[in-house]
Amino acid sequence: MSSLAPENVIASQKAGVDTTFGVAAQAVGGFEKLIDLNVRTIRTALDEHQALVARTLSVRDPQEFFALQNQHLQDSAQRVQAYWLGVYEIAAGVRGGYMEAAQDQIEKSQRNVQALVESLASNAPVGSEAVVTAWRTAIDAATESANSAYEAAKRAAKQVVEAAQNDATVASQTAVRAVSPKTASAKK
Repeated sequence: MSSLAPENVIASQKAGVDTTFGVAAQAVGGFEKLIDLNVRTIRTALDEHQALVARTLSVRDPQEFFALQNQHLQDSAQRVQAYWLGVYEIAAGVRGGYMEAAQDQIEKSQRNVQALVESLASNAPVGSEAVVTAWRTAIDAATESANSAYEAAKRAAKQVVEAAQNDATVASQTAVRAVSPKTASAKK
């Protein structure tokens, strides 16, 4: 049966629509998680600032005031780091879903092309073996090139994500270290 048969075309289109809606659902799910993270972060920040103001108003000693402020800054730097880790995890989850869907589509396309070539080869007239062999060689080379390009893009995307995660980690650790010496000097 040809891969261009109406049943196969309809099944392929249905699979494409299902994949598109599946990827869209993953994106919406990631967006929902990001909104939830932001709402929880804002609520926590409001509660903590209210508690900080109450504690600050009850402080009688300047050293206690500065120690309280420095502790708040350290805690804030750690919360910022935790927030960005949450954002990274959400983005990595959505990205993983996209990468999986892309890989599935690439493999399906490659199988369809191979099936088409096999169908053409089996129905080729006698004496056209050289043309069929040339077609197979060209398609194999194109498939290998597409796979190499996909793997290179996947590695590059992974490196970008890892670099962004490392930058966020270094920035938050730097913020924590920047606040830490002040705490030590405030206690003296």
